[in-house]
Amino acid sequence: MEEQLLLRAKQGDDDAFSQIVEMHIKTVEKFAFQIGVSPTHIDDVTQEVFLKVYRFLHKHNRGKFTTWLYTVTMNVVRDFYRKEQQMKRKTIEFQRFAKEQTFIEDYFDEESKELHGMIQQLDEKYRVPIILHYFHGQNYQEIASVLEVTEGAIKTRMLRAKQKLKAEYEKVGVQL
Repeated sequence: MEEQLLLRAKQGDDDAFSQIVEMHIKTVEKFAFQIGVSPTHIDDVTQEVFLKVYRFLHKHNRGKFTTWLYTVTMNVVRDFYRKEQQMKRKTIEFQRFAKEQTFIEDYFDEESKELHGMIQQLDEKYRVPIILHYFHGQNYQEIASVLEVTEGAIKTRMLRAKQKLKAEYEKVGVQL
């Protein structure tokens, strides 16, 4: 069904594109949040992702749509934060307050919040593969495609990320 919608959307069917957005909007929002987008910017990033998808849908011609969608989301997030660096100092306090009060409350229980906090402390090269694999069901090959690295690099990053998370859990007294 998704392939038919994609084909129709590529031919200019706005209704088909709207259905694609509805199918994937929560995935984009969740992924954006998990890779570090503050709750106050999730709507802006999500909107920009789907504008880019609409504009460049004709360029998606191979592989899983969601893999391409994760790549678009990563690029939008990187661009967004490049532009935001100038204003970041002024909004740090507001973002800290908003992060604690909004999005995280809707999606995570206490244990998940703790894990999310530990994942957020990882470098991006470790954080993103963990999120894509465990929270979005992507396999190593798909993650490699999203991040534009080799599958071997993903395997190494996953191993190191798990080691770092295990060490953090042991610091707080949880044995895995």
